[in-house]
Amino acid sequence: MKDSFDFHSFCPFRVCPLGAHIDHQGGLVTGFALDKGINFDFSATEDGSIEVRSLNFDGIAKGSVFDSFEKKVSWQDFLFGAVETLKLEYPVKYGIAGVLDGVFLGGGLSSSAAVILTYLRAFCKVNGIILTPPDLVRLAVYEERNFIGVNVGTLDQSCEVYCRKDNLLFLDTLDASSRLLPLNPAMKPFEIAVVVSGVERKLASSAYNTRVDECKAASYFLKDISGMEYGRFSETKLRDVPFEIFEQYKDRLPVHWQKRAEHFYGEMNRVKKGVEFWKNGDMEMFGRQIFESGDSSINMYEAGSEELKFLHSLMKQTDGIYGSRFSGAGFNGCAMALADPAKKEEIEFNLTEKYLKKFPHLKNRFSVQFCKTSDGVGIL
Repeated sequence: MKDSFDFHSFCPFRVCPLGAHIDHQGGLVTGFALDKGINFDFSATEDGSIEVRSLNFDGIAKGSVFDSFEKKVSWQDFLFGAVETLKLEYPVKYGIAGVLDGVFLGGGLSSSAAVILTYLRAFCKVNGIILTPPDLVRLAVYEERNFIGVNVGTLDQSCEVYCRKDNLLFLDTLDASSRLLPLNPAMKPFEIAVVVSGVERKLASSAYNTRVDECKAASYFLKDISGMEYGRFSETKLRDVPFEIFEQYKDRLPVHWQKRAEHFYGEMNRVKKGVEFWKNGDMEMFGRQIFESGDSSINMYEAGSEELKFLHSLMKQTDGIYGSRFSGAGFNGCAMALADPAKKEEIEFNLTEKYLKKFPHLKNRFSVQFCKTSDGVGIL
């Protein structure tokens, strides 16, 4: 392994203040990129060899771009999945040697998408492949769905590519259109608190894929019972179904499907209202929508471990937190909050004391960390 490398790249993690669990249904979402993420130092290899060391996980990933790779449920899957994904559309003959270092705050910040984007960009760089931002998002989504095995939407990858510092990304995942909404000068100051529960999150083995199927089942049912054209199940989504159809037929849905749809339509409304509050510089009302999103994630989407649910209740009672909810899919991992920077120490002390009183065995894994907004990864 080399001691020095020719290229350096950084890909941020992301949080989604509003738009929880609806990107895979073609919903409206919002996002911030964080000033913490994945750093990768690398160089090209003329013979196509691959040798990557992670400072966060054991072992060295070795192979060649001319090999065929299969998923092995390892941190190396994201690297080799990037090779397989690119080879579907582009000639790949140069490999990479490098060192990956991630500031892993906790699950739920889309570290998987950040790692995938990092590797895709590195292989593109050394092979002279030019990707547009939409193509970079598309390929990253493809890898996570088809190689890693998680039926993700486009929120994570879009945030990590399109976000800009001091702007809220407003993304319509139905058509991939997006807008950057600048910070209103009247907005109260804020930082993004990332509260790590200490409970490990494994998205592919969680209930995430089941929730996606439940949403699609609700869409399919509503289309059929209302006489809509329903097409293929794999392509259906709740965004296809007007809210009025849901209101008319929701009592005929199985209870779990009804709850998932209730969350979808409620979250769509919260995003629309939240965007207006953001544009008007009203942090209190913007934060209130985030709290309500967290409540719906628990009650309607039925996400959240015991630890995350307790964290959410704590943060709703903590002075200096404008709004909070789970980050990511919400099956363990971490929570995010928009917080008053002047009260950071008080927030950290109160959350830590109360959380560890209930879960003392998580002392060495629980943390409260504060981040600022950042630019997305762009194109290397």
